[in-house]
Amino acid sequence: MTTDPDYLMPGDFVWGVATSAYQVEGAVAEDGRLPSIWDTFSHTPGKVAGDGTGDVACDHYHRWRHDIALMKTIGVDAYRFSIAWPRVRPNGDGPVNAAGLGFYDLLVDALLAAGITPYPTLYHWDLPQALQDRGGWTVRDTAERFAEYAGIVTAALGDRVTQWATLNEPRCAAWIGHLEGRHAPGISDISAAVPASYHLLLGHGLAAQAIRAQRPGAQVGLVNLHGACEPASARATDVAAAARLDGHANRWWLDPIHGRGFPEDMLRVYRMDVPSKAGDDETIAAPLDWLGVNYYTPSVVADDPEGPPPYAREVTAQAGAPRTLLDWEIRADGLEQVLLRLTREYGAQRILVTENGSAWADTVALDGRVHDPERLRYLQEHVASCARAIQLGVPLAGYFAWSLLDNLEWADGYRPRFGLVYVDFATQRRVLKDSGAAYADIIRTQRARSSDGPVE
Repeated sequence: MTTDPDYLMPGDFVWGVATSAYQVEGAVAEDGRLPSIWDTFSHTPGKVAGDGTGDVACDHYHRWRHDIALMKTIGVDAYRFSIAWPRVRPNGDGPVNAAGLGFYDLLVDALLAAGITPYPTLYHWDLPQALQDRGGWTVRDTAERFAEYAGIVTAALGDRVTQWATLNEPRCAAWIGHLEGRHAPGISDISAAVPASYHLLLGHGLAAQAIRAQRPGAQVGLVNLHGACEPASARATDVAAAARLDGHANRWWLDPIHGRGFPEDMLRVYRMDVPSKAGDDETIAAPLDWLGVNYYTPSVVADDPEGPPPYAREVTAQAGAPRTLLDWEIRADGLEQVLLRLTREYGAQRILVTENGSAWADTVALDGRVHDPERLRYLQEHVASCARAIQLGVPLAGYFAWSLLDNLEWADGYRPRFGLVYVDFATQRRVLKDSGAAYADIIRTQRARSSDGPVE
């Protein structure tokens, strides 16, 4: 298990792993935490495969010391985790819950003591249910409450935390949660989804202001899910559908934060305008210190005139193309393509791959180990894609594998396993998979070769 000898990452390249609060923490009713929209959604029969919930998940809330030890075993530089808003400010506004904030205080201290840099994300989809009851992301007030929460957390942790992400994948929170209805809060209405998308990005901008007001030297980023969109055929209808899906999945989230406003062509597709006020454009386009990229798979697109906006659907590219348990096509070159686009079209100055991974139905073998050759290969191919992107001039500064642990994969439940570490959910036993050992080897090899000088 060795890394590709033909590439060398920069010596200061950040190697990390990632998780999110609702997927791993459990302890949903402990120490003052109140329900989030995902507690409500997952407890609604039929919404999550196998009726899985985050009630216990990986019990990271109690087992974080052991999980940090696993990170040390792998040898990562950084841990990207999310902070649960309903733990810190359970009603979304009002009093701060000292016990909930204290959990993250302890976690940050322990990470730093282990030589691991914390990269917290302030919102990874777990909106306090109390705010949803008042309109959630469809109303402007939620963006303003988010900025308050961001300021509270930064004031408490910002003396030790320097790297902050405001939102994780607002695309999914808006479109899957408010248009497709497959994620919390389970709404299927374009007239809710467009305002939600707008207020998520407004919340990002307001939160960036709040973070910097508390800690002027803080490094602030935003994490988006990206993938290349290509037509399923040469037919004009499919070509146009691919352009619409690209607008829906990529440009809608990139243009506003880069000062270009919301794409006019997509406003025509949605047949709606955004609920803007004077000054919002500048707030949404708050300067970014880094741009986070989550990449899993490309999109092959066919026209779907009878479907919901953007009237496009993803289809299987070709029979025999490698695909994961979730039926996502595996194409490592797609990551390189995304990174190059962000650099050349949007002028990104610093990029982090904040999530990248693959789901499989892993099991513990008779030898007590977890052999996951598909994930191991996926990991190696995508890290190599990152290296190629750097060689082409992409300012890529780090890679975070998704995920440290097998966890609740949202509406897909517990069957898809993304972890570098296997979790027996009945006993909470952890087992480092072959892919986790391979990632440790990649990190060790790159560090050793970096200290030896460039490859000839």
